[in-house]
Amino acid sequence: MRSEWADNFRNRLFWFLQIQAACAFLLVIAIAAAAHNPAPTLRFSDWLGVLILAVAIGGETMADRQLTRFRAEPGNIGRVCDTGLWTFSRHPNYFFEWLGWLAYAVIAIDLSGVYPWGWIALCGPAFMYWLLVHVSGIPPLEAHMLRSRGDSFRAYQARVNAFWPGPPMPTASLLTPKSGPT
Repeated sequence: MRSEWADNFRNRLFWFLQIQAACAFLLVIAIAAAAHNPAPTLRFSDWLGVLILAVAIGGETMADRQLTRFRAEPGNIGRVCDTGLWTFSRHPNYFFEWLGWLAYAVIAIDLSGVYPWGWIALCGPAFMYWLLVHVSGIPPLEAHMLRSRGDSFRAYQARVNAFWPGPPMPTASLLTPKSGPT
């Protein structure tokens, strides 16, 4: 950044960090809302939130380990990881990151109406979804993957959902009838 921003480095870095601080503040609000829920005992939604958070941590860890193992194999250099969780989402680690933020909202929200401030915790998963899917997560990473992996990544994009896990979609080649004798 220093070389790119040259003489304007200090000013641009200052604003770059202010934007990051504002983003972090939105995420802290979600955690604070969950932490300040005044319920006198643990509720079902607290346990559900803990379960969602555990699944999120486990899923993100599993996705990262699968990618690390895939990259460590010499035969996979230059290939697209499409095994394990990467079969169901092009970015399972991002999905599980988002799921973790959803857990705080589940803990914070009080459906009885006693704690209306809990609803503000939805800013965490909403903001994280926007960042991951539209700003700093998927768009730059997929642009890089298209440059470095080309057609194999395009085929992966056509077959696998970007964010939400789901079964692989049939590719056009699988839908096109084969010519010749059957």
